[in-house]
Amino acid sequence: MYSTYILQSLKDLRTYVGYSNDFERRFQEHNQGRVKSTKHRKPFRLLFKEDFETEIEAKRRELYWKSGAGRRKLKEHFKK
Repeated sequence: MYSTYILQSLKDLRTYVGYSNDFERRFQEHNQGRVKSTKHRKPFRLLFKEDFETEIEAKRRELYWKSGAGRRKLKEHFKK
């Protein structure tokens, strides 16, 4: 099973979108500073997670969330 996830940095409130075949392990790596692209922005909280059967589906969803339309939908969904 693969997961697409959206994390929010508690340091700067920016979001990070990724996918993994082991979400719990990957989430710990982000929060332990073991991911090069996010180590300077830790700690993180989980905003959203979706599960998929295949890696292809998860990667497509990750690309959607990183697109302009996906970012707009994300902003609209979490706007408060």
